[in-house]
Amino acid sequence: MICSFSSLRNKEVVNVKTGEKIGFADDIELDTADGRVISIIIYGRIRAMGLMGRDDDVVIRCSDIRLIGEDTILVDAGDTAKPSKEARYKVDNLLKTEK
Repeated sequence: MICSFSSLRNKEVVNVKTGEKIGFADDIELDTADGRVISIIIYGRIRAMGLMGRDDDVVIRCSDIRLIGEDTILVDAGDTAKPSKEARYKVDNLLKTEK
């Protein structure tokens, strides 16, 4: 099955171990050297209409994806589907150049 990112964003992510609806795929992390997808990122929920910021993002590794269906993405993430404390983008990594 070939799936574009725009159609991936319309699919709900569900944890098969807990039955919990995690959210919708908002972003993907790519390895540009190998040309492969590393993980799916689900942005944290907005708190107090954006005045209190957002909850932490949830990062789902591609190895945890069990099935991508018509409407949902089933993941076997267990307790790893908790919000990530790591920053989404690190400026230091973007500014580094290979020598």
